[in-house]
Amino acid sequence: MSSEYKIYTKGGDKGETSLLGGTRVPKYNDRIEAYGTLDELNSYIGLIRDQEIDQHYKDILFDIQNTLFVAESLLATDKEENIKQLPEINLTDITLLETEIDKMNEEIPPLKSFILPGGHTVVSYCHIARTICRRAERVVIKLGVQNKIDPIIIQYLNRLSDYLFILSRKIAKDFNVKEVLWKPNK
Repeated sequence: MSSEYKIYTKGGDKGETSLLGGTRVPKYNDRIEAYGTLDELNSYIGLIRDQEIDQHYKDILFDIQNTLFVAESLLATDKEENIKQLPEINLTDITLLETEIDKMNEEIPPLKSFILPGGHTVVSYCHIARTICRRAERVVIKLGVQNKIDPIIIQYLNRLSDYLFILSRKIAKDFNVKEVLWKPNK
């Protein structure tokens, strides 16, 4: 006899949820906000990965999604003994992003002005993901004020937003989309 997994538990019907480890917290808890924002980011990265882009980008984005899921798990855990049982984010994860940034940056023109997001749907998706990533970084930093957070999560998010910005520019180049430079009113 097989037991079927049920998506609903009814445990959150009163506005609370459980962290990994069992602690019950309100759904507006800073920890929930942090890993929820990473989940939103992860979904947008999946949307980018689903587009007609180079397979190499898709492979890197898949790796990023896995790393974000690790970060989500770490943020959803409030007990040190439970964190020790989870996968880790390593400096190699950050180095991968830096290497990819450097490679793409060599193929795009230097920036002399801010650019306005847009020009192609995939480019816009990258910018949306970048801004969600920046928000996620702020939320995680806020969470870290009163909770122990591994600083590598913040480093990773900081580098990831840079990666997403450069990816937007590289995809614009790949698709022969003209970047629109910001021209402040004088």
